[in-house]
Amino acid sequence: MTSTAEPLLRVDDLDAFYGPIQALRGLTLHVNHGEMVALVGANGAGKSTTLRTVSGMIRPSRGSVLFDGEEIGGLPPQKVVARGLAHLPEGRELFPSMTVEENLKGGYWVRRSDSGSYTQMRDRVMDHFPILRERAKQAAGTLSGGEQQMLGVARALMCDPKLLVVDELSLGLAPLIVSKLFDILHEINREGTAVVIVEQFVHMVLQNTDRAYVLAKGHVVLQGRSADLLADPKLMAAYLGEGAGHSARTPARVGS
Repeated sequence: MTSTAEPLLRVDDLDAFYGPIQALRGLTLHVNHGEMVALVGANGAGKSTTLRTVSGMIRPSRGSVLFDGEEIGGLPPQKVVARGLAHLPEGRELFPSMTVEENLKGGYWVRRSDSGSYTQMRDRVMDHFPILRERAKQAAGTLSGGEQQMLGVARALMCDPKLLVVDELSLGLAPLIVSKLFDILHEINREGTAVVIVEQFVHMVLQNTDRAYVLAKGHVVLQGRSADLLADPKLMAAYLGEGAGHSARTPARVGS
């Protein structure tokens, strides 16, 4: 893991709504260059909403989202992707009737003006997922669940992102497949891409990340190094939705 003085992503005092329902309340977090960060919490804690707001799918009503020094809060998703932030949503949202390679071309769309580099990027991405090279002409909808998740990650990588945010990596998958996906994310991270993961398998994600934020009711209730949070008894209280006795403005800190 590497870092610089300024975080790659800085979210400050963020509010977001679904209609009249407030989903994020003064949420503040950051992600450093080259870091792997987990967002954990009970259902409805605001984890997916955080990713959707950061990636432009939801417009924040208040607060700031700085990415690589630029304000991106409220930008449409295609402009966020073009700046180097890729989002793999829950459920993957592949095009099932299109082939593996056609799905990958969709991920390259924001870089379409550099058509000469498509093959190089495709080959680089497929090096992480040899099975997708074998399945290149196969319809995405005929892949296994694990292969579809691999394709989702691969498609997100086609834009050569500085930050990859992944919502529910393990959804519907066997633990062995999830472990393999984490191994691939570590490979991607070692090559320089920062990663944020929303995950219900809290122990597994804490074992595979540098730092973590625990969310409850739309704000951060606990944060720190993943290894420290894994050993902290306050983690499960917050994860189960019981709160940790801290306000959104003063989240608990564990470790350095």
